[in-house]
Amino acid sequence: MADMVFIAGGTFRMGSGRHYPEEAPVHRVTIDGFWMDTAAVTNRQFKEFVRATGYVTTAEIVPLAKDYPGALPHMLFAGSLVFMPPTGPVDLRDSSQWWVFMKAADWRHPYGPRSSINGLENHPVVHVSYNDALAYARWAGKDLPTEAEWEYAARGGLDGADYAWGDELTPGGRHMANTWQGEFPHQNLATDGYTRTCPVNAFPANGYGLLGMIGNTWEWTSDWYSPKHPADAPKACCIPENPRGGRETESYDPLQPQIRIPRRVLKGGSHLCAPNYCRRYRPAARHAQQVDSSASHIGFRCITRA
Repeated sequence: MADMVFIAGGTFRMGSGRHYPEEAPVHRVTIDGFWMDTAAVTNRQFKEFVRATGYVTTAEIVPLAKDYPGALPHMLFAGSLVFMPPTGPVDLRDSSQWWVFMKAADWRHPYGPRSSINGLENHPVVHVSYNDALAYARWAGKDLPTEAEWEYAARGGLDGADYAWGDELTPGGRHMANTWQGEFPHQNLATDGYTRTCPVNAFPANGYGLLGMIGNTWEWTSDWYSPKHPADAPKACCIPENPRGGRETESYDPLQPQIRIPRRVLKGGSHLCAPNYCRRYRPAARHAQQVDSSASHIGFRCITRA
């Protein structure tokens, strides 16, 4: 298949016990073979989809008041989250110091209404919600990967390694992905060559020939988010095959009980992942995202099951 790589099935150790609690415990999983997009869906590809279908993304639609109890009318407008670096150190517990829900920010205007994707045709499309990603996948005759499929592919055959290329973040001083260097969120040294997104083919492919599985943009998976993985099967005969993650009813954010919007799993980290804040530039890393939310560091890629 054009621009896709076949990933042969197998058994691997999913998760990690060395980093964040939501990645644990490590457990064995068996995956059937599937085809995966060599790279994240680009602005050029998404533009073709919109041109062919007239699709309107979530970020271009005014939110409904009933979905956001307590929101004032002036807070309900079409837009998306855009990273805006502060001028100096801030409390890392308060993400509002660097995220702005910006009016008219969307896939065509990744950094706000005065920006455009001119010159960014080969960058991953951003500001796509889960439904946007799924709509594209279905139009293309494809699907979105499960968390297990995504992680298996990202590892590139290096079962148990911290990174998609081995156990060193920058082997021999070489940057292997678009991540953050410096003190997040105010100091971006950009020693990898990029301050925001980069072309999808800017860094080496992993062992399966997949580009940009780590860093650049987070990628949607089809699994509902759960706060941890299931325990490892006690016997080899009982290893889960093609698991589908948690349940929708358990995916809601416990810190926002009044907002009943389910969350899916994002994988891969982004260009905003930094050693001092978000060390999620690893295959095992995972993050919860509300299905109606989008941001300037979230994209996706598709699969086709064999």
